[in-house]
Amino acid sequence: MTLLNKIPGTILVLLGALCLSFGGIIVKSFEGANLWQILFWRQIFFTIIVGLYLLIVFKKNFFKSFHASGLPGLIAGISLGIGFSAYVFAMYHTTVANTLFIISTETIFLALFGYIFLKEKINFVTLISIFMGMSGVFLIIGSSLSIQSSSQFFGNIVAFIMPISFAVLIVIVRKYPKVDMVPSQFIAGAFAALIGYLVAGKLSISSHDLFLGFLAGTFQIGFGFIMITIGSQTTPAAVVGILMLTEAVFGPLWAWLFINEIPPTSVIIGGCIIISAILFEFFLSPKKKE
Repeated sequence: MTLLNKIPGTILVLLGALCLSFGGIIVKSFEGANLWQILFWRQIFFTIIVGLYLLIVFKKNFFKSFHASGLPGLIAGISLGIGFSAYVFAMYHTTVANTLFIISTETIFLALFGYIFLKEKINFVTLISIFMGMSGVFLIIGSSLSIQSSSQFFGNIVAFIMPISFAVLIVIVRKYPKVDMVPSQFIAGAFAALIGYLVAGKLSISSHDLFLGFLAGTFQIGFGFIMITIGSQTTPAAVVGILMLTEAVFGPLWAWLFINEIPPTSVIIGGCIIISAILFEFFLSPKKKE
């Protein structure tokens, strides 16, 4: 924890978002597991990696760390757990690009929640970045969210749960910056795994799919959310939202390169606009001392 806290919060959030961007190709690469089996094993490995992190950091105070996070940590954990479930469901039923660009609306929710609940003023550069980033998102949504089936339509709707749950998490982290909210990640993983367990029926999957579950739980969301949670303690909510757009840009790119899910031209143009918004915010926004 000491080592991670020495890294600027914005860098941690950016690295975390890059880890999350691999989620689409991992979920799409499962061979035989259904979405609830994927959810269960993904969250089991996530819970394990977060648990190990907490044991290393808190040692004998492992259980006290949950008590210290209190009710805010519990609310954040349950909210994120629901978001984890929605993410897998959406990825299973619609495209990587559709899911990730819908998720990128977290920028709006973060700025709005940050302003309402944290009284965080949105500076002019960040405001422009939000409009730039969301214009790219709306360009993509307007042209690529074609309703091909009722399943895809439902997947698109469910995808909106994730940005709201993520915004709740970050606002709570910002509201209680001196309280370690990583225990809430453990709660989120356990809660989502429980949902997967109750709905999946049987849990046995192939060794190939089990490895993908391990990869998703440890590298993708394990390292990703630990870095984002810690980085968000010293990064304004609106800035976190801008940096998280990185996931929406690189996720479809990995899907294009590795599983041949080719996005239309409008997605590429929208992605370029979003990248410009991220760079605009990162280099021009007034930096606060951390």
